[in-house]
Amino acid sequence: MSTILITGATSGLGRYVAFELVRSGHTVLAHGRDPGRTGSLVEELRSEGQAEGFVADLASLAQVRDLGARVAEAHPGLEVLINNAGVGAGSPGSGREVSADGHELRLAVNYLAPVALTRALLPTLRANTPSRIVNVGSVGQEPIALDDPEFTRGYAGFAAYCRAKFALAAHTFGLAEELADTGVAVNVLHPATFMDTAMVREGGVAPWSTVADGAPGVLALATQDVGTGRFFDGTSPARAHEETYDRDVRKRLATLTDQLLAL
Repeated sequence: MSTILITGATSGLGRYVAFELVRSGHTVLAHGRDPGRTGSLVEELRSEGQAEGFVADLASLAQVRDLGARVAEAHPGLEVLINNAGVGAGSPGSGREVSADGHELRLAVNYLAPVALTRALLPTLRANTPSRIVNVGSVGQEPIALDDPEFTRGYAGFAAYCRAKFALAAHTFGLAEELADTGVAVNVLHPATFMDTAMVREGGVAPWSTVADGAPGVLALATQDVGTGRFFDGTSPARAHEETYDRDVRKRLATLTDQLLAL
């Protein structure tokens, strides 16, 4: 059984997956933004198995890096990282928002945070191979504008969400190549379309599916050997946006990412 960190575990898909993992005998490290909700989740999880809570606001890169350091110190045996937390498109008509570091919020939480957390935990994951990184992405992907990554022109929430998920997929494929033959697998998936979550409801969308529909894909990538550098739609192998496979696009994105994380 593995020690698994899941971000955004206090609601929606993350919460469902956390319970499934704990019931299967895994030790679940449940991340949440709100101390009260994280604490009560951990109490519930502990009635089923082993769990510990970690609080951090992923809209702050300092808190993301601190989260990585705390997890690595408390659980040197960590084997699986599930980057699940995210912010949706926002409520209809809501404008552009920024993170604690001044980055466009969707880019910050849905892309920069998982990249920074992965980097912070990579030494630990490399020490516990075979290990896995699961990035919860989306089939909604739109190439990031490298000349305006912070989306200062013509902002739209859904497009911002799709750009961050495009970046996450491209990053996944690049990282998988970097980690080839290390024993660390990195994959990205679209769990299910418009699941019944607060994020989807806030966007004014009528849910198409349940979080239970989205869980099998995440659980498979977290607990089974499915290879590395792949994109899945649920549990089925699929193709991400074609440009995510373009090495030149990925190289430019990697350079940009380093700049944004250093700001």
